[in-house]
Order: sequence, then structure tokens, then C-alpha cells
Amino acid sequence: MRSSRSFPQGFCWGLATSAYQIEGAVMEDGRGKSIWDTYSHTPGKIADGSSGDVASDHYHRYKEDIKLMASMGAKAYRFSISWPRIFPEGAGQTNLKGLDFYSRLVDELLLFGIQPFATLYHWDLPQALQDKGGWQSREVANAFADYAACVAASLGDRVKHFCTLNECHTFVELGHSRVAYQIGGRTVQMEMAPGLALNPAKLNQVRHHAVLAHGLAVRAIRASAKNGVKCGPAENINVAVPAIETPEHIKAAEIATRDMNAPYLTVMLEGKYPERYLKTVGADAPKFSSDDLQIISTPVDFVGLNIYRPAAYVTACDNPTGYEEIPFNASHPRMHSAWHILGPEALYWAPKFVHSLWNVNEIYITENGCAADDKVAANGHVYDADRIMFLRHNLAQLQRATDEGVPVLGYFLWSLMDNFEWSVGFTNRFGIVYVDYESQRRIPKLSASFFRAVATQNEVL
Repeated sequence: MRSSRSFPQGFCWGLATSAYQIEGAVMEDGRGKSIWDTYSHTPGKIADGSSGDVASDHYHRYKEDIKLMASMGAKAYRFSISWPRIFPEGAGQTNLKGLDFYSRLVDELLLFGIQPFATLYHWDLPQALQDKGGWQSREVANAFADYAACVAASLGDRVKHFCTLNECHTFVELGHSRVAYQIGGRTVQMEMAPGLALNPAKLNQVRHHAVLAHGLAVRAIRASAKNGVKCGPAENINVAVPAIETPEHIKAAEIATRDMNAPYLTVMLEGKYPERYLKTVGADAPKFSSDDLQIISTPVDFVGLNIYRPAAYVTACDNPTGYEEIPFNASHPRMHSAWHILGPEALYWAPKFVHSLWNVNEIYITENGCAADDKVAANGHVYDADRIMFLRHNLAQLQRATDEGVPVLGYFLWSLMDNFEWSVGFTNRFGIVYVDYESQRRIPKLSASFFRAVATQNEVL
């Protein structure tokens, strides 16, 4: 008999990482330089002065890490492929040693019964392309399509799920405009590679080039891979949560969610920029053609959602938008990261709205997790009860969605292991496996046992 807390039969339980955050080996086997190599070695950019030069040394320890995943009950692994490992200059000559690493990784995953989900871009743009204009240049979108075609042709016989771009919203906004968030009475400033501060018109054009790259990549993957390959984006959707769950506030939150994702998921899934968005940006609107919109909206097989928190709580309002955003109080609970407002309802409303707004029938939660102030206890264990609390409440909301028929097919916890956490370096630990960065010893945390139990029993525990 199915428990009231269980997930649908066949639900996919997975773990997630990204290349620059865990691989290390930045100078090995022909890998080229990425914008994160440059950025992390720029004084003052990383909180603790660290870089991903070694990170979690996954490049050399991937077999050990895959055994760990298998022992924790993972049935899928979402990893990213380093663009500069495949094309050190961003385009041109293929680095076969780079392709070989990912081929061996995929074979090892399949040996342990773990389904590979490959992400083609998790922010490590080849520096050679940045030197030519980076995402400000339309040519980067074309280069990305060529790279996607190469990887799909090489791995598509074994990898059946490809994510195109990871979090357009994050790498565009934080990499190309210095963002300051007002969260609970505090200003949280965030910046990522390449660390630019573009004017609105140039920023909107970068947004357009990113979603264009997604559409071109979908077409390239389908043209190059074997039959049966599926592809889609992995986007950190800005989800509006209704402050009160009554019909008028729910409708307001749905409208707000569409508006908040106008230059990303909305245009990908509708094939047009919403009129309100174009009116708001005015003369700074991106330059695009009808052909561009057709490419951007090339049908996808699934949508991946990276969900950590609500973008806003909203109420219905008698104004032109139909909604009003409610500010987060200073007393609003949060997790360890300064930006991480606690709001597990996002795991319910995000997939629900993606399904209701755009009729998406295959949804994966491609990231969800939290940083915690993890310490190794005297007995050698890591007791991250706060992370378990976070996961349990988030999964309960996700289970609520699946119980109502929202077509969520799987969940990928971020992250398998502690890693280089971008601009905050090694100061934030997101893994369910603790990494001692000096010895590279792996220690499964209490949350790893929680994940194993949930994945094995397919229900919230």
C-alpha cells in the first residue's frame, strides 16, 4: 500500500555537482583556461582567497566518489562537463583526452547502475571566448552549439539526458551586473565570473544570447546524438509563493512567476518575450529576430528546476500587474548562506506553476539543498541535523506536488560533496559528504544516511 508520504513509483533519486567546483586538475590533459580560473585568481574576488585548482580532486577520485554515490542509494548523477576540457580555446580542435575523461566517468556510473545526467554549461566559459566578448557576443551561442554537438555525438550513446545551460539567471545576472539583494533588512551583494557591470541594454543582450545558446544546443544535441536522448534547461526559476493559499493569491503568484522569468524560462517555453517585459525594458530591449525566437523555443523534452528558496511571497493586488511582492522581514528564518531565505513551499509551487503555465509534462528538480556550518565531531562523524530539517521540509512540499499529479520525475540533491562554492570559496559546505580539503578524505554526513533512507524507501522520512 502506498504511503501518504511516498513518491510515485520509479521516481528518480539523484545527486548533483559541477565540474569547476569539484574536479580540480585545471592544468591536466589539455584543459584550457576558463573564466573561473581567471576570476578566482584575481585578488579579492573569492572570500577565502581559494580557487578550484584542486577543489575536491574528483578528476582523480571519481571512482571512489561513484562508489560513495552507489552506497547512498543514488540512482542518477547530474554532473557538468567542462567546456574548456573539450575545446581548450572554446572552439576548433577537440581535446580527446577531455572527452575520454567523461567517457570513463559515464562508463563507471553505468557500471554501478547510476543514470548519467550531463549538464553542458555550468558557468566555466573558456577564457578564450571571453577574450572575444564572452556572452556579449552572439558567436558564443554558435560556439556553444558546436560544443554541444560534439559532446552529444561522443556520449549520447550512453547519456540519455542532457541539460543545456545551468541557471541562465545566475551566470548572466551575477556575472554581468553587480547584484545587491535586499533580504530581511540586509543588503547581500553577489558577483560571479567574469565580474562585469554592464549597462541595461548590454545586459539584456547577454540574456538573449544565453537563451539563444540554449535553443541552438537543443537542436545540435538532437542532430548529433543517438535516438532516445532527451534535453532541456536547468534553470533556477524565480518562483513566487502565494502568501495565503486562496484562489486570488494563487493566481497572483502564478502571474508573478511568469513575469519574474520573462527573459529566461518564459521566452524559452512561450517563444516570445512578454509584452510587460518589453515595455519595462523599453529602449534597452535586446535585439532579436523572429528566427531567434523560433530557435529559443525549440521544444524541450523536460525542464530542470534548481530551487533553493522563494523569489518572493506575493498577494493579489488591484494594480496593473495583479500582484504585490511582500518584503522578507529581518526575522524571516534563513539557512547558513546569507542569501538563503527559508521557504520550503517553493518546492511545491515552482513545479506546479511550470506545469500550469507552460504545460510541461516532464519536470526534474535538478538542484535543491543548503549550506551548513558542518564540523567533524570528536567521534569522526558530521551531524548536520539542520540540513536534514531543510531537506525533510522541502521534500514534503515536493511530495505534495507529486501527490496532486504534478509531473515531477526526479530530484537531485545539491550536492554530493563539499566543493568550491564560487565567490565564497570553501567557506560554505553544501555536500552530504564532508571533504577534508587537505587530505581529500570523504566523510558521509548524517544527511547522507537520510538521503539513503529516503531514496531507498521512496518517501519522506
